[in-house]
Amino acid sequence: MVKEKAPRNRTIRIPEDEYDILKKRLLFPKKSSLTLPEIINKTICTDIFSILDSLPHEFADLLIIDPPYNLDKDFNGLKFSKMDDIAYLEYVTAWFPRILKALKPNGSVYICGDWKSTFCLYQIMRDYTIVRNRIIWQREKGRGAKANWKNVTEDIWYGTKSDDYYFNADAVKQKRKVIAPYRENGQPKDWQETEDGNFRLTSPGNFWDDISIPYWSMPENTDHPAQKPEKLVAKLILASCAPDGIVFDPFLGSGTSSVVAKKLGRRYAGVEINEEYCCLAEKRLLLAENDSVIQGYASGVFWERNTQSIQIREAKKHTQKADMELFS
Repeated sequence: MVKEKAPRNRTIRIPEDEYDILKKRLLFPKKSSLTLPEIINKTICTDIFSILDSLPHEFADLLIIDPPYNLDKDFNGLKFSKMDDIAYLEYVTAWFPRILKALKPNGSVYICGDWKSTFCLYQIMRDYTIVRNRIIWQREKGRGAKANWKNVTEDIWYGTKSDDYYFNADAVKQKRKVIAPYRENGQPKDWQETEDGNFRLTSPGNFWDDISIPYWSMPENTDHPAQKPEKLVAKLILASCAPDGIVFDPFLGSGTSSVVAKKLGRRYAGVEINEEYCCLAEKRLLLAENDSVIQGYASGVFWERNTQSIQIREAKKHTQKADMELFS
C-alpha cells in the first residue's frame, strides 16, 4: 500500500492501480541474445549478471555505472554486504570488462563510488580504460560523525576506450553569481547583467558543489536509498553523449539515467533487478513525456545550488502541471 503523502511531499510512488500498467512496459528478457531494437528505450528487469553476454556489442555511446558501494545496504529487500578491498575489487573485476563490451570504441564511461571504494574503482578503470579524470561532487546531506570528519563527497571516475571520444564542454557550463563585478570602459567584463542579478558563465571543472540530493519536496525524488540527482547525470550525458546517442546504465535503480537521457534527447537502455524500482523508472519516463525539466538546469546552462531565476521558477510550475496530468 502507498502511504499518504503530506501536501508538499512530491516523492514519486506507485499506487496499486498503476503498478500493472507500468509492469507491462518492462522488458523481461527470455532469449540468449538481445538485439538493439529490443532493448533501446527499454527498462530491462533482470539481474545484469545473467544477461551480460546477451547484450549487443558496442552499442552504447555512454556507460553510466552506479554499482552498489562497498557498504552494508538494503535495496528494497536485496541486501549488499560490505567486504574488504580485495574482495570488492574482485567483485567489480568480475563484471566491469564484460559491461565494457557494450561501449562503442569511441565511447565514454563513468563509474560512481565513495571514498571507501574509489581505490578499487581507479584500479579497474586504469586496467581497462584510459582514465581521463576524477570528479568529486559534494553532497549537502549526510550523517554527522563525532569521531571522524563528516562524509560529504562522492567520486565519479571518467574514462574512455580510446583517444577518439566525444566531449562537449560548452554544453555543461555553469552560471555563477558575480560577487564583485568588474567593468571595463563602463561595461561588464566577462559577465552579464540580468533582471535576476549579475552572472558569469564558467567552464566545467571536476569539483561539483552545485548538486542537490533528491529530497521529499523535489519532483524527481523516490524512495530508492541511493538515487542519483538528475542534475548530476545531466552533466555526464551532455558532456559525453551526442544528441540521439545511446546511454546505457547496467545498475539503473529508480531510472535516473534513462529519464535524464530521455529529457535531453538521447536514447537509453537500463537494467535493474528489482521490479518495483523498474516500475518507478517507467513512471518517471512517463512523467518525462510531459515534463523535460531538470532541476538546476535551465536555458542551456547549469545554475548554482539554490539559485532562483525566472526560468527555474517557471520550470517548477510546468513540472507540477505535468504531475497532475500523467494518469488523469
